[in-house]
Amino acid sequence: MIVRTESSPVQQQIELQLPSEDGNRGGRVTAPLILTGRAPLIPTEVYDTYWRFAAERQAIFFRRQQGCPAPWTTDVILQAHKFTNAYRASDRVSQYLIRHVIYEGDQTPNEVFFRIILFKLFNKIETWELLKNTFGELRWDEYDFDRYDQPLNDAFESGHRIYSAAYIMPSGGTFGYHRKHRNHLKLIEMLMQDKVSERLQETTSMAEGFDLLKSYPTLGDFLAYQLITDVNYSEITNYSESEFVIPGPGARDGIKKCFSDLGGRTESDVIRVVADRQCDEFDRLGIEFQSLWGRPLQLIDCQNLFCEVDKYARVAHPQAVGRTGRVRIKQKFRVTPARIEYWYPPKWELNHRIEAHAGEDR
Repeated sequence: MIVRTESSPVQQQIELQLPSEDGNRGGRVTAPLILTGRAPLIPTEVYDTYWRFAAERQAIFFRRQQGCPAPWTTDVILQAHKFTNAYRASDRVSQYLIRHVIYEGDQTPNEVFFRIILFKLFNKIETWELLKNTFGELRWDEYDFDRYDQPLNDAFESGHRIYSAAYIMPSGGTFGYHRKHRNHLKLIEMLMQDKVSERLQETTSMAEGFDLLKSYPTLGDFLAYQLITDVNYSEITNYSESEFVIPGPGARDGIKKCFSDLGGRTESDVIRVVADRQCDEFDRLGIEFQSLWGRPLQLIDCQNLFCEVDKYARVAHPQAVGRTGRVRIKQKFRVTPARIEYWYPPKWELNHRIEAHAGEDR
């Protein structure tokens, strides 16, 4: 299938070259890429692994969701190591954010934004529950710096981790505190006092919302993109997830492993090409991909998959070198006993489909 868009009036058909079985360039993809007057993307063998990984990781998701017993895959790398889901919103922390942070409690935009930022700057369920157990409902109109600082400081001094290890959170030292969490509480105060939730409602694109968040201390490209994606799970904004993407460091590593030549494109361009071609690539490889109850992979998902394939390739393709040169997968897979009842932003219109499928399974 060839995808054409209204935004590309002049298009050139360029074939995506793959290595032949002997490792030499010259093999051709059965479906061509449609690109605008540029040199072709030149993939490596890791490119096909990208699609196989996405399909198998999503298959694991459904096997677990349906209550099948472990192990959920015969892939020894996926059995041994921890990888995020193919869809970002299906991960445990994102599910908790959507269901218990965004859509529980006062639904006024200001309070929803406060909860999102408070949760995401720590990105750790246990830290959120510590604050909930201390104060009950977490509200901006009842917020006080010293009150919030106390339980966080006590937990830190007791040796408990109050930040997730998923990604490195900048210290926020702009605000002058030695303890990172105090700087982040001050950042929350700044965002709230500047009425950022109201300003986000006035934006017309995800790029505009991203620029607004990025204008604040410590919110660089990667973190601002993650935060605007989380805000967009709520009713504060209603951006299309297909309009904007920012690759993180891990995704850049994955793209470097998947392509030997980007043909002059940015990594963001490559993610868009991959997202647009997902149906064609699964068809080319003869892979039956189970989408998220009819929702295709979005740009944020394809970005995350590049990051995960970077890790996967450290074992599956040790000869593939990324930007950072990392050679090990640090996190081992451990089964989380609590089963997740999956629930997504209502505006995606997936929840009734999940209930219907659950009824069929029963």
